Amino acid sequence: QGQLVESGGGLVQAGESLSLSCTASVLTYNFNQYAMAWYRQAPGKEREEVACISRTGVNRSYPNSVRGRFTISRVDSKKSVYLQMKNLKPEDTAMYYCAASAFCGEGLTKVQHWGQGTQVTVSS
Repeated sequence: QGQLVESGGGLVQAGESLSLSCTASVLTYNFNQYAMAWYRQAPGKEREEVACISRTGVNRSYPNSVRGRFTISRVDSKKSVYLQMKNLKPEDTAMYYCAASAFCGEGLTKVQHWGQGTQVTVSS
């Protein structure tokens, strides 16, 4: 069973920035064989993808709700993926999860490894 460990969550005010990190330990395949994504889930809402980066790091995707504010990056030598979030809004409040899949865009059901989540709370 693979393991992804997130860190960096916390409480910030609207307009501030926050960075999340996710480091992989044992995975089924090498870290560079996974597309890596960040999902979030707010209370009473479905889990949604907020960023994905391809295996090579060349392609990145974001939903309109976070495009221009969130940036995903990866450092394969550290088996890590990062999410930089700026100009945070109260509606960004959620539990944020790191996820590993074969490809970006496959959706929740194709995620092979999940992290335990880190809470991000944005106050108005």
